[in-house]
Amino acid sequence: MENREFARLLAETGDLMEIAGEDSFRIRSYRNAAGIIEGYPERIADILADPDRKVTDVPGIGKGIGAILHEIAARGSFERRDELLKKYPATALELLKIQGLGPKAVALLYEHLQVATIDDLERVCKEQKLRTLPRMGAKLEEKVLKAISQYRKSVGRYLLSYAEKMAEDVSTYLRAGDGVERITAAGSFRRGRETVGDLDLLVTGPDAEAVLERFAAYSRIHSVLGKGTNKVSAKVGLEGMQVDVRALPADSYGAALQYFTGSKDHNVALRTRALKMGLTLNEYGLFQLEDNRRVAGETEEQIYAALGLAWIPPELRENQGEIEAALEGRLPRLLEQRDIRGDLHMHTRETDGRATLEEMAEAAKALRYEYIAVTDHSKSLAMANGLDEARAVAFAQRVRDINQRGELGIHVYSGLECDILRDGAMDLSHDALAELDLVIASVHSHMNLDPAEMTDRLMKALECPHVRVLGHPTGRILLHRDPFPFDFERVAAEAARRGVAMEINSSPERLDLNGTNARIAKSKGCRFILSTDAHHPRHLDNMRYGLVTARRGWLEAADVLNTLGLEQFSALLRHS
Repeated sequence: MENREFARLLAETGDLMEIAGEDSFRIRSYRNAAGIIEGYPERIADILADPDRKVTDVPGIGKGIGAILHEIAARGSFERRDELLKKYPATALELLKIQGLGPKAVALLYEHLQVATIDDLERVCKEQKLRTLPRMGAKLEEKVLKAISQYRKSVGRYLLSYAEKMAEDVSTYLRAGDGVERITAAGSFRRGRETVGDLDLLVTGPDAEAVLERFAAYSRIHSVLGKGTNKVSAKVGLEGMQVDVRALPADSYGAALQYFTGSKDHNVALRTRALKMGLTLNEYGLFQLEDNRRVAGETEEQIYAALGLAWIPPELRENQGEIEAALEGRLPRLLEQRDIRGDLHMHTRETDGRATLEEMAEAAKALRYEYIAVTDHSKSLAMANGLDEARAVAFAQRVRDINQRGELGIHVYSGLECDILRDGAMDLSHDALAELDLVIASVHSHMNLDPAEMTDRLMKALECPHVRVLGHPTGRILLHRDPFPFDFERVAAEAARRGVAMEINSSPERLDLNGTNARIAKSKGCRFILSTDAHHPRHLDNMRYGLVTARRGWLEAADVLNTLGLEQFSALLRHS
């Protein structure tokens, strides 16, 4: 089991305990343990399996939780969870995934209206019964119905980061056996879509049958959906992601990789082009129509070249002009990881981060970055202990002192993620903001405004002369919260006019801007920053998710400000 799975079972049990009205201290202990385990850099399962180690040596894990972890590792659940699931149906946990409902609301719904499923919840909302319960009303009914619709759209979808981990785990398992030459993940995962429905793994090697048998015996499979001579489909992991493993002959590998990467629209356009050239393209290769003579198939590059095209990076394969660009030699030189010189959005223990400035700097230095910006929250996020004016000014001075001493071996910019208030004003005074090197303006509240009001709010925020970046501009949380509606093109054009960069937030839960909006913003003249919004040193590694999103937006190094070297970026800040 992965740490995420241990953490989920503990957190869900904490939720069940709150539904049951149990002691808040015990509930908090389960949730705290879940947070510790999910963020722990080593696999808890490996510690539990090692007779020479104790899981209670993990900071924050006591004997009680340690015993529970051993029980989870042994049978996938534990006694307290089982007892609660006898009292409340497992479907009650699904209700907690509906935005606007917490454990206490779920308890009320179950006790008074016998609501145990999403269908039950939808019914009582439509019958206007939810408003009859204490502290609930017509507005909540409307909000819950909208959230149910959003939830149903997200069921069966997985974050890009989750799909990546699944691909790594299954590939590592398969490579440990004989008969594997190459394993490549295809599909929407390879194209870098922010959420993935299922996972396609393409395998070549001398003993394909043995590889498929090995996959069918994978311990994390809980149901095999289909098994043939060339493919095995199965539901894998606690969340039941569908994984298809396909065995391929080496001479068809490129054709299959192109075909199963997609997208469907891109493939249709390629096949249409092939037909016009007297060819036919499928997952086995590119062939002459006249005599079925094989033209290409071993590599993708051969396929595209035979069609008179430059090879098209997977992130661009959405039939959004990439084929015409490949034909005319206009494909962009997409942004690469080596182009990134620093990370400009991160949080520390001063607010809601889990590490000190020094620890974040050390992690960034290990990534060979030249600079970072530390951008803790502003005061309106009281739950995050946001900085007020005095703390912000003191922080700016502290950073100046650190840089002057040169003790960290990396340059630090004093920054702030400053809340945009409902009326578009900034959360801190202009005098305080002027002391900082980099101000990111972000929306964290009042996300249900009508589109015109939200547009005006963002336009006013852009008027602040100290704002350098518009943070996670659409406010979405993948699989949880839709983007708030506003006139994106108008705001992007104004940001470009004022020299305010748009953020591509690399947190896998956000990936905001998405690729489509990044491409639109670029057309309006915008420049961008890629940043991780890191709350822990390990989050700095999430830059790769923002990178693939930027590539989906056709961005090049020149479009992204943190591809500049230290001196160039510092000069940009001084003169903007």
